[in-house]
Amino acid sequence: MTRLHLVRHGPTHAKTMVGWSDIPADLSDHAALARLHAHLPRDALVISSDLSRAADTATAIQGTRRRLPHHPDLREIHFGTWEMRAFAEIEAEDPELAFAYWDSPGDVRPPNGESWNAVRARVDTAIDGLIGMHTGADLVIVAHFGVILTQVQRALDLDAQQTFAHRIDNLSVTELAFNGKTWSAGRINHLP
Repeated sequence: MTRLHLVRHGPTHAKTMVGWSDIPADLSDHAALARLHAHLPRDALVISSDLSRAADTATAIQGTRRRLPHHPDLREIHFGTWEMRAFAEIEAEDPELAFAYWDSPGDVRPPNGESWNAVRARVDTAIDGLIGMHTGADLVIVAHFGVILTQVQRALDLDAQQTFAHRIDNLSVTELAFNGKTWSAGRINHLP
């Protein structure tokens, strides 16, 4: 059984749509990072997105765990022209598209960005590759809200709209497992 410990990076405090923009995480909550470090399996392998907010969070909780190279396919949703813009601004510009993107996730995409289905396909491929290379291991994957939700959707066999009902807080852990045939979910959005 391969167990995934999906950790959302530290907070950025951005009030905009942050996808592929490389902005830093606030890692000043040393007590929360210490609790997270202590909660994760000691012999786990650690991997992260290549964006600094995830990579730096992974470094902060790594300890003596073995680190794998950053993986660009573990990046957040690519918001295209919506990137680093406030939702109110996006909604004022194109209310129908903004509503459809969140209310009917699937093939709807922001201009020059990714649809939910495209994100899911990208992340599924990356996770499948990691499981294939490290079958039976504990994998600590430090990534982003959207990345974690794609795997919650997969493990719980939800549609995208049901998936968006889940909360994924910064520095939380979502525990999933794959036994070679089926997925199972443990705690979702656990804050150690």
